[in-house]
Amino acid sequence: MPSSQKPVVVVGSINIDLVANAEKIPMAGETVRGSDFQVHPGGKGANQAVAVARLGYPVQLVGKVGTDAFGEQLLSYLLEAGVDVAAVEKHEGSSGVAMIAVSSRGENSIVVTPGANAFVTPDYLDAHRETIRGAGIVLAQLEIPIETVLYLAGLCEQEGIALMLDPAPAHALPDDLFRHLHWFTPNETEAAFFAAQFFKGAGELEPDRVADILIGTGVHGVMLKMGARGVYLASSGSSSQIIPALPVKAVDTTAAGDAFNGAFATALMLGMENVEAARFAVAAAAVSVTRAGAQPSMPSRAEVDELLGAHQ
Repeated sequence: MPSSQKPVVVVGSINIDLVANAEKIPMAGETVRGSDFQVHPGGKGANQAVAVARLGYPVQLVGKVGTDAFGEQLLSYLLEAGVDVAAVEKHEGSSGVAMIAVSSRGENSIVVTPGANAFVTPDYLDAHRETIRGAGIVLAQLEIPIETVLYLAGLCEQEGIALMLDPAPAHALPDDLFRHLHWFTPNETEAAFFAAQFFKGAGELEPDRVADILIGTGVHGVMLKMGARGVYLASSGSSSQIIPALPVKAVDTTAAGDAFNGAFATALMLGMENVEAARFAVAAAAVSVTRAGAQPSMPSRAEVDELLGAHQ
């Protein structure tokens, strides 16, 4: 593979989502009648890997599935999407599972069992060090053990590889981790959570001030995801700006952030500058919300280019 085509490597979670729709979410001890049930591939790591693959760029996923039937199903989804799963191994026991109850008003109740994701350990990363070493950029999230993410940050720094961290679900991180990150991509709630580690009352601040606080931690760049308002791009040594969202009819916002991260990494690997890459990623996220599901909603390169062309 030529250097210009170094793959995106994603280190992260692989889940199966079991979604039950009902008029209401049951209370403790209560049984309610469901109206619909769906099974979807999920996990932020797998979602981001599929986002890259759908855009036609080489991507390798480092993670684990269980030895249950879900494990085979998840591997099948990934392979069909074009993800390289050579570094995905099976761990004896269950795959990661998210059990989701959704009410008619859109409220949800979720129980996530990490399953095999809990065994993506520092030792496992060492076993796949060559995969990580060959990356053009590495993507990670917080659905695998925190100690593994910390180890990955050190490993990427040793190898001189940019690390993009999507800090979801929000979890307290050591202050010195941030200086090892090239890109930090929280949504507004997550950004306020992490900024509060360094500045009391950060939750009351505007996005530009929150981004400034995060840049002050030593991270190279921040992509603050603001939903329908777009993305706030800030990086050390250059001016900051808002990349506005593109107007589309939203059907399902599930995994829009994962579509963004996968697309932003892809755009950087294709040689785009930060602002152009952010616009490309905003367009990818916009396409993804126009259809249901997480991985099924990830757009192709042609779809992203078409949307961008329509709004030039």
